[in-house]
Amino acid sequence: MTGTTLLPRRPLGRTGIEVSTLGFGAAPLGDLYATLDDATAIAAVEHALRQGMTLVDTSPLYGHGLSEHRCGTAIRRHGREGVVLSTKVGRWMDPARGRGDGSGYRGGLPHAAVFDYSYDGTLRAVEQSLLRLGTDRIDILLIHDVDVWTHGADAIEDRFREAMEGAYPALDRLRREGRVGAIGIGVNEAEMCVRFAEAGDFDAMLLAGRYSLLEQPALEHFLPLAQRKGIGVILGGVFNSGILATGAVPGAKYNYQDAPPEVMQRVAAIGRVCAAHGVALPTAALHFALGHPAVASVVLGAQSPAEVARNIESLAAPVPAALWGALKAAGLLDESAPTP
Repeated sequence: MTGTTLLPRRPLGRTGIEVSTLGFGAAPLGDLYATLDDATAIAAVEHALRQGMTLVDTSPLYGHGLSEHRCGTAIRRHGREGVVLSTKVGRWMDPARGRGDGSGYRGGLPHAAVFDYSYDGTLRAVEQSLLRLGTDRIDILLIHDVDVWTHGADAIEDRFREAMEGAYPALDRLRREGRVGAIGIGVNEAEMCVRFAEAGDFDAMLLAGRYSLLEQPALEHFLPLAQRKGIGVILGGVFNSGILATGAVPGAKYNYQDAPPEVMQRVAAIGRVCAAHGVALPTAALHFALGHPAVASVVLGAQSPAEVARNIESLAAPVPAALWGALKAAGLLDESAPTP
């Protein structure tokens, strides 16, 4: 069964792939914040696909394989045609070892994640993903988490070299063989996007958290470079781990931790300007992220059909142009940032 296209689409760089401007981010389906009801989690993906959300982004890391399992089930029920499936390499799952306490996920599968950016490790990760997803092809394949956030400053140079000497040639081979539509990286740092873009021939990049209504470090170098090279940009983390969705409330999260006072103050100020223009903060955050011409899609996480519906409503909500001028006039938004 295929859904009716209700969401606008954009080209993903020079790949020839079109993606819905709003994509489904499947990290929560790995039991990130809570152990989810299996049927509800799968129904969230099915509902997204029925509403014309063509891009589904997952990863072996998310619930140590559980997110891929759930996404694969939903896609099989819906039909593979028209779905742009994105997953990642850089870790494979070892079923012989328990997950341990360092997963970061409340639930998920009882398999240990093994970092491996080697050529053989990358092919092993792809094979495992194909089996979990129950498909024979992946549309977008990303090298995951080669950034200082994940590995630390002391290890990043070794990890970058491993990825360019191992994972990149493996992905390039899969692309040449037609088994993968587009290759790229998925990271949390704009600087690493620039390094990879200059080091290899990449089609797409997923950047989490570094181009949002709160902060725009990708604006000066990475996004213009992506435009010049025809790299399709997908944005994740446009709520900066939650604070742009909840506002500056007690316990608000920024980068997966309690937001520091300076971030709370800035978000509170942004929220006041949005309220004065009759726009909900998360709606403004979503629309701003889609305002840059390099951006093909924004992936938002959801745990239920109701959350999917809420995200689609935010995309459809009107945002007056005056809001962006007011934010810039207040010094709360980079003057050079393009807006919808």
